[in-house]
Amino acid sequence: MSELEALAAEIARCTRCLLHRGRTKAVPGEGPEDAEIMFVGEAPGFHEDQQGRPFVGAAGRFLEELLDSIGLTREDVFIANVIKCRPPGNRDPLPEEIEACKPFLDRQIELIRPQLVVTLGRFSMARVFPKARISRIHGQPRKISGVVYYPMYHPAAALHQPSLRRAVEEDMLRIPELIKQAAQIAESSLPTEAEQLRLF
Repeated sequence: MSELEALAAEIARCTRCLLHRGRTKAVPGEGPEDAEIMFVGEAPGFHEDQQGRPFVGAAGRFLEELLDSIGLTREDVFIANVIKCRPPGNRDPLPEEIEACKPFLDRQIELIRPQLVVTLGRFSMARVFPKARISRIHGQPRKISGVVYYPMYHPAAALHQPSLRRAVEEDMLRIPELIKQAAQIAESSLPTEAEQLRLF
């Protein structure tokens, strides 16, 4: 068993927060252990909780369409979420739930060592850009500790608000170029970046 598989088994048994009481299955994430690109969503929904797999509902189908637009399939990338168990009624994750799951996602990023981490939605974005607004920084890569983070709207947001769909599609189309340029992107100093973004 690889370290990533062992971590997935640990996530499946996790009782660090109260969400474990209501889950059908934990959703550790899936994809190649050496994926160049990692997508990080927010939390499992109904279908994900049933199947134990990330992004298998309508937002997942849209994500697959987006991947197809850049010549990739979901088998080419690692897909995970900020929290690994479904919140009741698909409510937003609570700060203590995000904190309880943080070591799992940190460890996944450490083990996979992706060149690019695409954050999908504001809870995923807030891990690395805590004070920023997604409407301001989507589509703008930042390199932190050697990893390029690329904030995008969540695919579900584009399904609920069709006006966002074009932004999501355009941001996705930039990914192949970002992978090529990853080594050249300069490191960001995160706290000042996040503060500056708030001022504009």
